[in-house]
Amino acid sequence: MIPTVDLDAWRAGDTTVGPAVDDALQHAGFLLVTGHGVTDALRAELRAAARRFFALPASVKQEYAVRIGGRGWLPPGVEANGLVEGTVTPPDLKESFAIGPETSTGDPAVDDVWFPPNVWPAEVPELHAAASRYLAAMTAVSQDLLELCADSLGQERDALTRLARHSTWTFNINRYPPLAEVGEPEPGQYRIGPHTDFGTVTVLDREPGVGGLQVDVDPGGWVDAPYDPAALTINIGDLLEHWTGRRWRSGRHRVLPPQASAPQEELMSLVFFYELDHDAVVTPLEPPVGRVAGLDPVVSAPFLKERLDAISV
Repeated sequence: MIPTVDLDAWRAGDTTVGPAVDDALQHAGFLLVTGHGVTDALRAELRAAARRFFALPASVKQEYAVRIGGRGWLPPGVEANGLVEGTVTPPDLKESFAIGPETSTGDPAVDDVWFPPNVWPAEVPELHAAASRYLAAMTAVSQDLLELCADSLGQERDALTRLARHSTWTFNINRYPPLAEVGEPEPGQYRIGPHTDFGTVTVLDREPGVGGLQVDVDPGGWVDAPYDPAALTINIGDLLEHWTGRRWRSGRHRVLPPQASAPQEELMSLVFFYELDHDAVVTPLEPPVGRVAGLDPVVSAPFLKERLDAISV
């Protein structure tokens, strides 16, 4: 139900990749991908730098604190992803460090929301260099994924990438503290509550754990996400679901709370949300490719902003 596809095989013309992608995104909205070209060494280097930042005293991290949509440290308690589904839920049990593109448009009304300046902690200077290299790799992978998505539906390969020349991507490094640190979760509290992502593709480099990622699969409901240390986990978001005329399913998922069976388990996820240009107009595909006829076009920025505002505590 959640297959592993090889980007190298697709680039080489393997015609079995497209149908596998189409089927997976109809039922789960998730894939694993290999052939992505992101080295284990780079992933480990970035994680090590991030762990050094998160290990700083809270009083130091507070100097870099921001709210959702900002660049810097998102402290525990500022985000509850379940709110986007209308579920009253306690805050998610995580802290994050957020980074975004440094390609301002020159329009303050746009740049203040989508291209604010990044904040790099002076205490961990190596974070900037490692993140910059990793983000260049993520951008390249995401562009390939958008082409793969278009190709899988028989569309022109640049149908999506031509709308992502000035992408409003966001990168979150999420730390999920252990039970021994956060204490017993409140009823209905998760490391990340049930939700779908908002944009096109999310590229996730994750660590496995008993309090890890689960995916809502149709049919069947919640299942533990498969894990392969060599693969990246991919899910699609609401905007891409809309573009496909709801043929594909925005990948609903959650991260379980820390478990009593592993009270010292600490996990870290590297989460790259790739988005289109802030002013990209997304026109849904009509049947027979799309599943629902007559859906209205949407503009990327307000579509995303409405959802981002919904998860702020």
